[in-house]
Amino acid sequence: MAAAAAAAAADEAWCRETVPRVMELVSPRLPQRDACVLLSVSPWCHRALAANPKLWEVLDLHEMKKAGERLISALSLARYRHLKVVNLEFAQDIEDRHFLRLKETGAILLEELEFLNLNACQKISDTGIGAATSLCPNLRALSIYWIVGLTDASIEHVVKNCKQIIDLNMSGCK
Repeated sequence: MAAAAAAAAADEAWCRETVPRVMELVSPRLPQRDACVLLSVSPWCHRALAANPKLWEVLDLHEMKKAGERLISALSLARYRHLKVVNLEFAQDIEDRHFLRLKETGAILLEELEFLNLNACQKISDTGIGAATSLCPNLRALSIYWIVGLTDASIEHVVKNCKQIIDLNMSGCK
């Protein structure tokens, strides 16, 4: 019985001290989806990952369904207030209305966002680009290739709203 209690105490100490360190090292190297799966492995993993601010600097919704609603839900969480990267490449169900809703609430301004990937988001128009870029004044890179409905108005929105832009990928736009 004493041996079992000692083993349990050692296991508890290992989880409390070692797991957070391991998660801090491993989580930045994992794809975001894998890191999120680890949240459910144990309470120790959950606490260690949730407390790691680097994990919450990237929001990767590429190829996901209902990406617009997921984006709005994620941005309502305080942990995503310091996002640096949002990847919506080939995401489904992302439309102008999602960015317009974020803009209209006025509560969300992604001041630290540096890279926004909207590649192949066909339901985004100049209106959506205008709303999205108005939320990201310090955007440094924007990738909007293969959104065939965009016009020169999108470039005007980028120039007006994103003074720090250094990389604009519009390949495949007409």
